[in-house]
Amino acid sequence: MAERESVVLTRDVSIVTIPDGATGTLNKGEEVTIHQALGDNYTVITGYGHMVRIAGNDADALGKEPHQLHTLVSETHAEAVEKNCWEVMKTVYDPEIPVNIVDLGLVYYCNVKAIEEDLHEVHIMMTLTAPGCGMGPVIQSDVEKSIRALPGVTKVDVEVVLDPPWSRDMMSEVAKLQLGLY
Repeated sequence: MAERESVVLTRDVSIVTIPDGATGTLNKGEEVTIHQALGDNYTVITGYGHMVRIAGNDADALGKEPHQLHTLVSETHAEAVEKNCWEVMKTVYDPEIPVNIVDLGLVYYCNVKAIEEDLHEVHIMMTLTAPGCGMGPVIQSDVEKSIRALPGVTKVDVEVVLDPPWSRDMMSEVAKLQLGLY
């Protein structure tokens, strides 16, 4: 989202504060400025200057339509499920950085294992941009929720590891260009 947009909340909405990950509520009638609208969530700045995240299922409070999950393929064999996993992880964003977690280099591993025909368990190994990131559990939950919604997935385990530590070298070329690091 290039241009910031100010909106008035049409109802009370649950929030997660950035960067500490604490939860709270913004009240109907409060004005916020949409800072980032990527993936399934909104990063907004409150009237007090606090950065908070509003979940996509509360998009209506911002006067927006909720995002729909679009899988790449509808097949449920292991290769198709893995392809879908990578695609939906590209819709998960760090609320402070306008780049998805795959291009940021936060996802180290995605393993899809068949449990029975057309049912799979998925194991994701990922990291965070900083070890003490308060938004880590929120991002982890976003990954789990998006993968759990895929066809053919029955179990999801998203493991956050801090070794090896994340560095800018892990970012894709696209991410580096998006962030102006060239």
